Amino acid sequence: MTSTTPPAPSIDGAALLDEVEQHHRRFNVFPSEHAYVAVTLWDAHAHLISAFDSTPRIAFLSPEPGSGKSRALEIVETLVPNRLVAAHATANAMYRAVGDADNLPTVLFDEVDTIFGPKAGDNESLRGFINAGHRRGVGVLRCVGDGSNQEATEFQTFCAVAMAGLGSLPDTILTRSVIIRMRKRAPNEDIQSYRQRVHEKQGHALRDRLAKWANQVRDQVENAWPELPEGICDRPADVWEPLLAVADAAGGHWPERARAACLELVAAAKEGDKASVGVQLLTDLRDKVFCGADRMPTAAILECLHAIEDAPWGDMDGNGKELTARVLSKMLGEYVTAANKPIRPRSIRTAGGVPKGYYAEDLADAWLRYCPPAPEKSATSATSATPQVSRGENVADPLPDIRYITDRPATPALGVRRA
Repeated sequence: MTSTTPPAPSIDGAALLDEVEQHHRRFNVFPSEHAYVAVTLWDAHAHLISAFDSTPRIAFLSPEPGSGKSRALEIVETLVPNRLVAAHATANAMYRAVGDADNLPTVLFDEVDTIFGPKAGDNESLRGFINAGHRRGVGVLRCVGDGSNQEATEFQTFCAVAMAGLGSLPDTILTRSVIIRMRKRAPNEDIQSYRQRVHEKQGHALRDRLAKWANQVRDQVENAWPELPEGICDRPADVWEPLLAVADAAGGHWPERARAACLELVAAAKEGDKASVGVQLLTDLRDKVFCGADRMPTAAILECLHAIEDAPWGDMDGNGKELTARVLSKMLGEYVTAANKPIRPRSIRTAGGVPKGYYAEDLADAWLRYCPPAPEKSATSATSATPQVSRGENVADPLPDIRYITDRPATPALGVRRA
């Protein structure tokens, strides 16, 4: 008789991811449950990177040292395939290290603020490597050879990248990353001390099981088109699609947890970045300033914006500097009207003069494209949020042709009145 080798037992993906998550929980205190989900899925996705067209970066960031960033990266290192710790690496070295498409490394950058921070110096090549490598097939041209005997050679950059550092990252990398904002442990938050000679072996055992499970589900993941949560599109969709595909392949509670984490972490990543500040300005103008008016003088707009609580307009630099007409014009000028022209202040003719201001029709296209759906009823109207103008600015007199929707009588100094 011919003996046959019995097939290897199937690995329960959901149970395995549970174990990986628990491994992180032993040594890491992440800021939320969603962070544990995202990091666990990222670990697993690194074993399946050949199945994806794009790979999200993962970044452990904090404002202060001693927040567990390096430890988080160290635990990730034990769980991912072909780890490559890029300490003081040059861009040229990284291009050559990633050249083998059949044996892609998982690159780990600690103290990434030394690459992108204010004292980073000239690291444009390394920044370009991290930027370009999130999508398969994107190469970087470099001259190779000696002296005048050189030729242009294309290097592939596609690989999984994990980072840890102080502060933030360039916008081009933030938008390609899952962001885990670390913080110092509170006195009541206990973790197990990490001992490399003991716990590294345990991480490697999980790593090897992740590799076997990845081979088990690779065909399924390669053909997967995971359903994205409502509102997740464009760059966030590129970031999260591989992680959701991993969660769906694992099954159990992971698909639901993954989508909840996606929504939460995408929303958190937008807070404070330049793009979201612009969107916040547009949204505040629509919902808390214009509120149905067809035009408003710049001075009145600024009074409204400065009075909005929990908004940056009254303290733009942390030292009490308010948003000015010049900065307002610059920020709105980044967006365009329906006629594809930059939004600019225009004259508003009144009985008392011709002050500069903005028209709702110029803002309408940007409101439609960038702002979230408008609430059914504005929580704060311009009139209820705005004190009387008392700085001597030239604001518009009341105009009969300006429509203003509010729950309270309009403030006469704003130059608007109820329809």
